[in-house]
Amino acid sequence: MDISLLIRQRLEELDLDQKDLAVAAEVTESYVSQLLTRRKVPPAPARTDIYEKIGTLLRLPAGELVKMADAQRREGLRKKLTHPTRPLFQECRELMLRKCVPERRSEIRHIFEKEPFGELERLVTQTVLDVAQGIARAELQSEEWQRRIASLTGHSYEQTRVAVLEFLDTDVFDVSVESCVSFLDPIVDSWDINLRTFAMDVVLNPRLTPASHKRFEFSEQPPPPAVEPGFEQFLKDTTLSGSATPEEIAFLKSLRFGVRRPSPIYYYRELQSLRDPLHFSVQPSRMGSIE
Repeated sequence: MDISLLIRQRLEELDLDQKDLAVAAEVTESYVSQLLTRRKVPPAPARTDIYEKIGTLLRLPAGELVKMADAQRREGLRKKLTHPTRPLFQECRELMLRKCVPERRSEIRHIFEKEPFGELERLVTQTVLDVAQGIARAELQSEEWQRRIASLTGHSYEQTRVAVLEFLDTDVFDVSVESCVSFLDPIVDSWDINLRTFAMDVVLNPRLTPASHKRFEFSEQPPPPAVEPGFEQFLKDTTLSGSATPEEIAFLKSLRFGVRRPSPIYYYRELQSLRDPLHFSVQPSRMGSIE
């Protein structure tokens, strides 16, 4: 049984209709209709708040709709990966180029048009999309923020809620013109990229988010270091590590060193130092014991 069939059955059993479902989820009836007729893929559980609202209305066990949605989305993703990617809508590309800082716009346009939906265009679009989605996700429960977006786009609150949910569920392969116009355009003021290091700066609209600037660095990082031999010996010797908690072990494992290699005794002494209250100060606003 898929999620649409389950919801339709529960609506019938409880003598409810699509309008009741739309009211409970704070979305439009059109959005509900598309979900129930499978014209719309169930949104990703981590990017939406409707499953809990729908589950409460339909008196379903907690998490049941989430599990069904996850299964359907995995199957949909498997099918999507068998098809070649397609370029972005022309309107989306033009919006991305318009948001690019003027001094780099011509060069970026040339690259985008020479390699449609190539590595650079995907990188830039995905980064800007991630930033805008992060803002929208943080404001998902804010009716004030969504009404502010509604006033900018000329939509109702319910229409905007639907648009937010759909925007959070999109990715660089299927971002729509509507999502670009409704969210990328008002949230993002501009972006810039260093074509040598691929570091990106994204400037945000201060009227819609307190964060005015995001910076991303894309550089090669060394592989994570191997576990220190002294740390492994410390763990094996229960006379040294037997009383250590998982949190303390995680802290000791995270320690990094240069040329010199620490011994098991070093970790034991570090553990004792970690537990000594004389080595830590108590914040005035949070008086209490130190764990």
